[in-house]
Amino acid sequence: MAPVVIDTAVLERHGIKPDEYDRILQLMGREPNLLELGLFSVMWSEHCSYKSSRVHLKTLPTAGPRVVQGPGENAGAVDIGDGLCVVFKIESHNHPSFIEPYQGAATGVGGIIRDIFTMGARPIALLNALRFGSLDTALARRIFEGVVAGVGGYGNSIGIPTVGGEIVFDEIYAGNPLVNVLCLGISRIDGIVKGAAKGAGNPVFYVGAKTGRDGIHGATMASAEFDEKSAEKRPAVQVGDPFMEKLLMEACLEVMKTGAVLGIQDMGAAGLSCATSEMGSRGGLGMSIDVMHVPQRETGMTPYEIMLSESQERMLLVVEKGREHEVEAVFDKWDLHAVQVGEVTEGSRLKIHERGVLVADVPNRALTDEAPVYRRPMQEPSWQKAVQKLSLSDLGSAPPAQSAFDRLVAVPTIASKRWAYRQYDHSVGTNTIAQPGMSAAVVRVKETKRGLAVSVDGNGRFCYLDPHRGAMLAVAEAARNVACAGGEPIGGTNNLNFGNPERPEIMWQLGEAVRGIGDACRALGIPITGGNVSLYNETEGQAIFPTPVLGVVGLLDDASKTTTRIFKRSGAVVVMLGDNLGEIGGSEYLATLHGKVLGVPPALDLAREASLQKLIVGLIRDGAVESAHDCSEGGLAVALAECTFDSGGIGVTADIALCGDKPFLSAEAPGAKVEGLSGDWRTNATLFGESASRILVSASDEKLPAVIAAAKAAGIPAIVIGKTGGDRIRVTVDGKAAIDSLVADAEKAWATAIEQKMTGRAPL
Repeated sequence: MAPVVIDTAVLERHGIKPDEYDRILQLMGREPNLLELGLFSVMWSEHCSYKSSRVHLKTLPTAGPRVVQGPGENAGAVDIGDGLCVVFKIESHNHPSFIEPYQGAATGVGGIIRDIFTMGARPIALLNALRFGSLDTALARRIFEGVVAGVGGYGNSIGIPTVGGEIVFDEIYAGNPLVNVLCLGISRIDGIVKGAAKGAGNPVFYVGAKTGRDGIHGATMASAEFDEKSAEKRPAVQVGDPFMEKLLMEACLEVMKTGAVLGIQDMGAAGLSCATSEMGSRGGLGMSIDVMHVPQRETGMTPYEIMLSESQERMLLVVEKGREHEVEAVFDKWDLHAVQVGEVTEGSRLKIHERGVLVADVPNRALTDEAPVYRRPMQEPSWQKAVQKLSLSDLGSAPPAQSAFDRLVAVPTIASKRWAYRQYDHSVGTNTIAQPGMSAAVVRVKETKRGLAVSVDGNGRFCYLDPHRGAMLAVAEAARNVACAGGEPIGGTNNLNFGNPERPEIMWQLGEAVRGIGDACRALGIPITGGNVSLYNETEGQAIFPTPVLGVVGLLDDASKTTTRIFKRSGAVVVMLGDNLGEIGGSEYLATLHGKVLGVPPALDLAREASLQKLIVGLIRDGAVESAHDCSEGGLAVALAECTFDSGGIGVTADIALCGDKPFLSAEAPGAKVEGLSGDWRTNATLFGESASRILVSASDEKLPAVIAAAKAAGIPAIVIGKTGGDRIRVTVDGKAAIDSLVADAEKAWATAIEQKMTGRAPL
């Protein structure tokens, strides 16, 4: 283990700063060799260590009566009754998906699936939250096409349905797409297996695919900005094999039931380096391995390459000594080989050998718990107050409401995502109840009456304008979508996508967003059980919008009572629960019709939001409403239209009261104001404003009194605005005609907008 001279160029290649190297010297008590430096490089990367975000993440609420496993393991878990728990987590694969869209997305799906079955849970559903540039550009279309194919290709092949998600298009993501994937599975609470080493002398087994040179320094690459040389990083993207993963999943789930496996860890980011050091650190023990025993698919691989490779579909297991043959027999049954590569040791050091010769010797905690933690400088951007000011008179005249409506239903962010969803198998496994595009996805828990509602949401524009409020709105919307399906929100996971944390204004955005998530989760009773942080999402100095994505899981005691956004019949009464305040700051309307991202995001009263969600869950449980749909992008008019889409042509006639001329403004942004809200502007704010805490429901005449009474008891406004029927979408504002479209025409524009962008031709 002769030390080598580590110069500035070597440190730069490894993403290690001089002060971090000084810390390594202190922890090691000597100069590291190149392999040891490589271990620190990947384990201390932002992607693995969360060194910029950890101080903020510790402020999130993580405990609750249902929490079985909080942050710190491969995934979180919450109790759903009868000894069962739902295991779930969201992860990102942003940087790899820009460099190689198909494999980047596919291996992102594979990685999050492994996080779930590593816990002993059978994965039953996938969702994704995707962000791309404008589909008017060839680059965005290429990345979008590749990512969707990768998500579908991996999930379909392994037999796990992709049941929902969200897709947003904005030029701010052109050089840095976001690919966030959530997976959830079901396990018995007493069947949860954790990623900790146990028992000195117990053997350590490697199972799954052979190790190659793909993905080396992938974690380091994911912790850096992009520039004009990003294409050169293509070799850092892994290559996935979903068929291998299917075998690995079934074998792991079977072998864990034997009780012979004491600990298990996916070899994801940082590969074998991460699995060995984290398992040892969590268990308070050491680990000794010999890389000559690691199965390799390429010749001449060095210990450095073997330890840092991020080849996919690989697991590390700690097995009870004396039961090795049981484990080997299970993997042989699935045509996989379980190979002993080392053993758990006393002490707390990771020792790596090559043919019996010690080539690295590092304290586990130095790589994991003792990684640097930064409280980076935070400063509100100099432009923050300026972008919160919104003068409508400066934007010229407002377009007629009909014209605005026609544009909005066909904008890709609002339009149907069926171009993507039809490439996913969303019914495999026969668990799916509510399919993609129904706001929240709903899957049944087999052998019970229960169901799980899941939603992923986030609005980068809102967070750009006010990261604290924008993050609160993301939590509220995800939970509201779950509630609209009838699910009581019971747990959450987050994916924090931000720019370079070394810039004080980006760090301020991150800190404020985490504060907002914490405030909303505490108010709504949603513990965060885990998640992911993806930083350095910027290209040539241009950062993405701060984009926290929230995944919320809700529990339905009776899955048969779930509801969707679609009007079920003619003659139903349409009721708006909540206030229509006409808030257009940061709205899709402003972005699409006027090309502006300005103003203050909608106000959010968290106590009222909690009451609204409790109200709608109760109404659905009691069978008082026939449909329920959250009002979000595009506002009330678009929400009404979406309730008619996929309904077989059931129309709606509605009259909406004109919003006030002074929309509610929060004291959090005292300098922000909307000027010029009159005439057509006021009409359009009424129709397309994105005020929070609003739900559209339909109900029978007989059930209407019960709906009104329940809303009154909850302190939630309930306003009858119309009735279903006919074949048109007719909306008036204070009795004045505003929108009148055939359902068929509006639905065609909504359903085919993305296809037209992708194919360049109008639908038949």
